[in-house]
Parts: sequence; C-alpha cells; structure tokens
Amino acid sequence: MQKARILLLEDDINLGETIQEYLQDHGYDVDFVHTSQEALEKAYEKHYDIYLFDVMVPGIDGFELLKKIRSQSDTPAIFITALESVKDLEKGFASGADDYIRKPFELKELLLRIQTLLKRRFDTAKKIIPINEKSHFDITTSELIVQGTPANLNQKELRLLKLFLQYPNQPLSHEKIYETLWDYDETPSDMALRTYIKNLRKYLGKDRIQSIKRYGYKFVK
Repeated sequence: MQKARILLLEDDINLGETIQEYLQDHGYDVDFVHTSQEALEKAYEKHYDIYLFDVMVPGIDGFELLKKIRSQSDTPAIFITALESVKDLEKGFASGADDYIRKPFELKELLLRIQTLLKRRFDTAKKIIPINEKSHFDITTSELIVQGTPANLNQKELRLLKLFLQYPNQPLSHEKIYETLWDYDETPSDMALRTYIKNLRKYLGKDRIQSIKRYGYKFVK
C-alpha cells in the first residue's frame, strides 16, 4: 500500500525535523522544506495527500502560499502556527485551510488531525454519503436523496451542500462560501445565502446547519 505523502513547510529546522521523523515513524512519506518558495515548487512538482504549513516563514506567508496552490490543488491543508487571534484563524480558513493547530502542540494531536483529514478525503471518494436515516447524497448523480426521492435543489444550493459535506463539523466563513457558490462575474448575496441555508435545513434538519455569528456556518454531521 502506498504511503500517504505530506509536504511539510516549517522554518524552525529542529521542529521541522522532529515532525518529519515522527510522521515517518508512523508510516508517512514526508518532504520537509524551509521556505514558501520551496514549498510552492514541490507542490507543483508532486502530488501530496496533506499540506502541513507553518504561517510565518521566509518569502510569502503560509496563507498566501496556500491561496496560490489552491488554484491548482484541493489537497487538504493544516496550518501550524503560533498566531492566536480569531482574525488570523478566519484568514487561514479563507485561504483554503482545512484545519489549524496552534504551537506548542503534542505530536500525537497533529497525527490525529492528519488521520482525520485523510479519512474524510477517502470517505468523500465513496459513491454514497450518508446524512441521516432518511437521506443520503449520491455523488454519481449529484443528488440529495430524501426518503428515496431527489430533493428539489437549485445549483447554488447543490454547491453549498457539497461544500458542507466536504468539510463536516468545520466552521466555514462567509468568504469561503461566497467563493464556492458565486462565479467571478457574479455578486454574492447574503440574503440569497440565507435562503439557500433555509432550504437545505428543510431537508437536512434545522440543527444540522449551525450559524456562527459574524463568521459563517457549520454543518454538523
């Protein structure tokens, strides 16, 4: 079985080598780089299963780096950083991050987060995604099936549902949702988004999509 491949960007050499050795001991193939430029080159050269990026690194920061890579890759990404503010957290998720771990951290916690992201990526590769006892999402037909009948969803509601299923139990910012639902030549609408959320809740259950004040929404699986 092929090892999962991780691209690790960390400018602290000692920490980077410690993380690399720990993950290799747990069966991962880890490429360790020190600058954002090196990471960018590696990301374009090879396919990775996980990006593990420090934020404050030589060159462009980790947030901007991931933004650049996101135009080419949807590989799950975890930021490792000492930054603590909600604003930094919001910026990280807006740049395309899937998870966020603050320094200092236990290596075991990092391992668990990596395993969770890889499992999520595998699960979304299945043909059917269960939602509750009455409904599931059919990836092949891109339909939400409720009690055996396709739900009446418009294209933006369908995009929103796919986004929620891709990132279950994770806060999604308004910006992330706007980027997914509206094309570059369209103007996002908060009122329209609320309507889409309301319609999805009708099918999924009111408590399955939680509102996060001044941030966005979270799909609870």
